[in-house]
Amino acid sequence: MPTRVAIDAMGGDHAPSVVIEGAVRVVKEHPGVIAPVLVGPEGVIAPLLAEHDPDGTLGISVQHAPDVIGMDESPAAAIKSKTGSSIHVGLGLCKAGHADAFVSAGNTGAVMGASLFLLGRVSGISRPAVIGYYPTLLGTCILVDVGANVDSKPEHLVQFAHMGRVYAERVLGVESARVALMNIGEEPGKGNELAKDTFKALSEASGLTFVGNIEGRDLLRHAADVVVCDGFVGNILLKFGESVASVLPKMIGAEMQRLGMTADEQMVVARALKGVRDRFDYEEYGGMPLLGVDGTVIIGHGGSSALAIKNMILSADAVVRNRVAASIAAAVNA
Repeated sequence: MPTRVAIDAMGGDHAPSVVIEGAVRVVKEHPGVIAPVLVGPEGVIAPLLAEHDPDGTLGISVQHAPDVIGMDESPAAAIKSKTGSSIHVGLGLCKAGHADAFVSAGNTGAVMGASLFLLGRVSGISRPAVIGYYPTLLGTCILVDVGANVDSKPEHLVQFAHMGRVYAERVLGVESARVALMNIGEEPGKGNELAKDTFKALSEASGLTFVGNIEGRDLLRHAADVVVCDGFVGNILLKFGESVASVLPKMIGAEMQRLGMTADEQMVVARALKGVRDRFDYEEYGGMPLLGVDGTVIIGHGGSSALAIKNMILSADAVVRNRVAASIAAAVNA
């Protein structure tokens, strides 16, 4: 059975055109795997979809949603006033069992708030969290949380650890995922009260392979498969990583010019640099899963391209097929 993915066609800086293109690319490149449902104003979406699929043979459907929540709108106000938005309607399809997952590159706060309101939490989870990806020398590690919870308690970070462990093992294929706590030192007594109390709680938690504290310099060395932190720290780390993809090539380009390297020499360096830069490119990772809600929700960058949308849809399919929400419930309630 194909995975039914409701897609916020109006979400993102370049919607709806890139969202529709991303859905079309998924169907063409992975036939029979996913059944996309584009959610938004039908009068806007249907003509654009027809440009890609004039005969209607791709199997992409449109669900009318008259309202749009803007990127700069107050999430709390929009959730209450725009119940006909593409975000509400898409999540409503999931709640009613007419879709298996929801994908949006729209207003992040609105997506998180509406997800909690319409889908609720997984049993045993107090605060859902968003994960982010970090490329390392040995592959990819994930950060939990990267912005959903600026202020957290030790019990929340333990829940983040369980959710991250489940995702790493079931979706990324990591065997016996190692969990670490981001801190300012490796010793157990380091850090603020949250870090100290969380270290103790993680050390005593069952079902986790806790390897202790790690420092920021250990992240790219792959000191752990899952790195736990509150959303304040996690968001700073995530945004710093995203900046590498755009800033590093400029810095190296300026240095090559200073050294007087020939065009051929610069081209060789540029090819090597592109491979490193691509590993920091958020578009390649398929968005950020909102773990802990009773369903599958993937949140994307507001500037997402068609490639990013395509990968977000594929990520949603992977989360659904690996039964991540059910596995999180089993882990935290064991």
